[in-house]
Amino acid sequence: MRLNNFNLNKTKYFILFLAINFGGLALGSWLMDNGPTSDWYLNLNKAPWTPPGWVFGVAWTFIMLCFSWYLAELFKDRKSKFLWIIYGLQVTLNVSWNWVFFNQHLTKLGLIIIGLLLLVIFYFFITFRNDRLKYAKYLLLPYLVWLCIATSLNAYIVFNN
Repeated sequence: MRLNNFNLNKTKYFILFLAINFGGLALGSWLMDNGPTSDWYLNLNKAPWTPPGWVFGVAWTFIMLCFSWYLAELFKDRKSKFLWIIYGLQVTLNVSWNWVFFNQHLTKLGLIIIGLLLLVIFYFFITFRNDRLKYAKYLLLPYLVWLCIATSLNAYIVFNN
């Protein structure tokens, strides 16, 4: 049975996206291999506006709750293969940034990846906005704001190290 043939209600979609999104966060965290506490990262010249480490966990938890709710609203009525592909791209970019930046120390490639992730989330924000999603799209604002901050942090490291 193909995924787009499932007739899931919003609650089931919400649970599905919570599992995928938090699973992606867990995988990304595992792939960074203690990167935020590594000598490499600690010795980088970081932006003065870099938040303390605990903020990242709180921010990502809130972002993924909002994003999962948004996706449940979006996928409830739309079951296109293209939408799943865009969502899969988002998950891939989000998870891969951790490995590229923290594990491989490829800060420039990390900047490209996080920039693409920002574009994908912005694409969700501007593309899917019918009457029902008119207000649900604002659930993406925490993600967009955080990605702007994270992109600026990554860019600062690229240009100052």
